[in-house]
Amino acid sequence: MFYDLQGEANMSPIVGILYSAVKENSQRLQLITDGMSQEELDYKGPNNKFNSTAQLIQHIMYVDLNWIYRIKGQPLPDSLKEQYGPMIDANNRLPMVKGKSLHTLIIDYEGVIKLLEDTCTQLTDADLDKVVTFGHENEKQATIRWGIWHMADHNRYHQAHINQLRKWYKENSLSN
Repeated sequence: MFYDLQGEANMSPIVGILYSAVKENSQRLQLITDGMSQEELDYKGPNNKFNSTAQLIQHIMYVDLNWIYRIKGQPLPDSLKEQYGPMIDANNRLPMVKGKSLHTLIIDYEGVIKLLEDTCTQLTDADLDKVVTFGHENEKQATIRWGIWHMADHNRYHQAHINQLRKWYKENSLSN
């Protein structure tokens, strides 16, 4: 298999490469979750102490949506906040997601990636220098360039958690 990050034909060169990194990670997320049962998707690790794969996918989508709307210079619409949020619950943890199918999560995530693609086609490489605020209180600043890179990095970070959950789930299934 051959790997490369190619920019998209309808995007500025650097924007296209950054988008390509996010897209590749979204495809990898689909690959590593392929075939998960509902039970495995909702599995929260040993002693129910961790975030489930469903929670992590929902979290990735919500973070990505927030970045997309920051990049667009627009507030996240209330309808999307209700559908995908909140970022954290009253206990400062990822919100519970239970019973939502892998198919639904992946279809929703593909929609988020399509929205990012549409947004990136509107950007020039010079737009990547624009500074936006982020964080729970908008206390941090970053360039749009960093934001798109962060989307790819954040996705990959949580893929490690999903891989660990899959390992624990298989071990737990074998011991029962």
